[in-house]
Amino acid sequence: MSSIRHLIHGLVRDIGFPVRRLLPAAAVRTVGPFVFFDHMGPVEFDSDTTEGDVRPHPHIGLATVTYLFSGAMMHRDSLGVVQRITPGAVNWMAAGRGIVHSERVPEDIRNDKVPVHGLQMWVALPKDEEQGEASFHHYPETDMPRIELDGASLHLLAGKAYGQQSPVRTSSPTLYLSGRIKAGATLSLPADYSERAVYVVTGAASLDGEALEAGVLAVLEPGGEVKLTAQSDALFMLLGGEPIDGPRFVWWNFVASSKELIESAKLSWRAQDRSVFPAIPGEVEWIPLPEK
Repeated sequence: MSSIRHLIHGLVRDIGFPVRRLLPAAAVRTVGPFVFFDHMGPVEFDSDTTEGDVRPHPHIGLATVTYLFSGAMMHRDSLGVVQRITPGAVNWMAAGRGIVHSERVPEDIRNDKVPVHGLQMWVALPKDEEQGEASFHHYPETDMPRIELDGASLHLLAGKAYGQQSPVRTSSPTLYLSGRIKAGATLSLPADYSERAVYVVTGAASLDGEALEAGVLAVLEPGGEVKLTAQSDALFMLLGGEPIDGPRFVWWNFVASSKELIESAKLSWRAQDRSVFPAIPGEVEWIPLPEK
């Protein structure tokens, strides 16, 4: 019996730079609390341009989780947070009932032609938190547990695995791990969470003998350890957790347990209602609400 329930190849989209969208997909809408998964880059941006900048935009009902492999981004939000996002750090922004943020490519990254490469994930907040207060937490790379196993080096970003616990505060049982595995090495993936998926960022690997190429999300069958074997040196991600507390609606940058919350957010952003979506200090631009 295969360890893989679904293979998701994703769709490449241009949002000013190329991204591969893996979640939500037709076959799988969520993995644990993860409702959105974009793989961005690697891409270099020209000096004296705004290519790659994501202007101020709103969120509700979710937590954004940004993780970079190279390059950097500058985060600003309506809480007044200004944070340079660097490789290996975890940046966890809970939108609650409303937050606005921007993500811009720093000038030195443009000038030095440093490729920006990373993942942007969204985690659905539990129903009792989706209308709560917004927050932002930055966890430096050095705060994340490092786990060294035979042929594999792991960086535990959220949850528990291999006897370690990440300091990242999550709102529901969540697993998020980045790993590098050497060619020929085999790693047993933990079975501590009901829902799991593996994504090979670079390189090639197999899951219990089934080939898994880079850029494909393998959603695993529940229960039991799965063996990941590297055919070449590989960089991979392991994500999952427990199922969220009911279905979620996703429209543009909004995630909610009801369509009414989505519709209310649309009206508030169109009207630029600052009681719901405060302005970002120092920012004057904003992305209009899509008409479709």
